[in-house]
Amino acid sequence: MDFFNSDIFKVVIRCIAAMTTLFFMTKLLGKKQVSELSLFDYVIGISIGNFAAEMTINTDSPYLNGTVAVIFFGVIAYFISRITMKSIKLRRFFTGVPTVIIEKGEIIEDNLRRVNFDLNDFLQECRSSGYFNIDDIYYAIMEANGRISFLPKAGSSPVTNENMNLKIKQDGLCANVIIDSHIMEKNLKNINKDKKWLEKKLKERNIKLDNVFLATVDNYDKLFIYEKNKKSLGDVLE
Repeated sequence: MDFFNSDIFKVVIRCIAAMTTLFFMTKLLGKKQVSELSLFDYVIGISIGNFAAEMTINTDSPYLNGTVAVIFFGVIAYFISRITMKSIKLRRFFTGVPTVIIEKGEIIEDNLRRVNFDLNDFLQECRSSGYFNIDDIYYAIMEANGRISFLPKAGSSPVTNENMNLKIKQDGLCANVIIDSHIMEKNLKNINKDKKWLEKKLKERNIKLDNVFLATVDNYDKLFIYEKNKKSLGDVLE
């Protein structure tokens, strides 16, 4: 069997050629393709990757066809990225716009659903960014690339306390006691509270359970309530 005429050798050569083509296309499109991906960048990246895989494995199809497809998609992406630099409307269309999830300490429920985020996913993102008490967040904004940026409330930054040489009691985890109007009785039990205690607190604030999107209790037994159907005051982001 002649190795140089075998399908294995053809695949190896196609792999090398595909990697070379993808390398130069990535150089053309810029570092953005391999770091912060917008929706448009993601679609382009998947398409180019599929074309590269197809032209590498499918030895029956002419290699030139796959190369042309990869280059064509790359060139389209390059020109669109250049155009969107000059047009705000096109940039919003292709890359999307930031979405405010928390505004002035209030959760904007409609915006959270608009970005297909459930409450548990959002709380996980908060914890991953160092916010174990959601009441410390003044603004939370989902960027066009899918990441969430946080602006803490004044005085909530640990740096402020260190600079003032204050000795502060270590905060613990906040317990989620209401999620989407459902009382989390197990979580209440873990903090030595019960349903009656929670209902009393809601009654004191004249808030109905059906109107509660999220409620948390910190390690000082302070209850934080975020009501449903809070509306954004207006979009000030591009």
